[in-house]
Amino acid sequence: MSWPRVLEEIAAVKTDFEVWPNGIPEAGQVAQRSRTVTTQDIVLFTEISGDRNPLHYDEEVARATRFGGIVVQGGVTSAILNAVVAEELPGPGTVFLQVNWNFKAPVRPGDTITGEVKVTKVREDKPITELETRVFLSDGTLVLDGNAVCYTMPLKK
Repeated sequence: MSWPRVLEEIAAVKTDFEVWPNGIPEAGQVAQRSRTVTTQDIVLFTEISGDRNPLHYDEEVARATRFGGIVVQGGVTSAILNAVVAEELPGPGTVFLQVNWNFKAPVRPGDTITGEVKVTKVREDKPITELETRVFLSDGTLVLDGNAVCYTMPLKK
């Protein structure tokens, strides 16, 4: 069965399932979440991804690049957006269908990052939301910029 067909069948089930547990999103709504990135995040991401790029591990190599030191993997930076959409807005049951992200600046262990999403469009026929997405450092530096399309799965009540 194709993924779109699975989504249609799930959406068709109405009785014991609830879409938008946090309420139907509205254009203009914004949600944020912050966390401090650690060297342990680099280690954990390497375990699941296999990304052993020396920019993430070798201080001498990383210092000799334009980054000037160790940087975390892009997946660590963008992961905060997964948490925002799944926990805050649109909320529980939400998955990314499409993302378009541009990485603007490095993130280093010890940096505090904030992921932010802003609703730009909500479909009326399906629980699909379009978002502007950003991640920035505590000093306001923009490190990731882009947009995403999300689907919110109906969850059992």
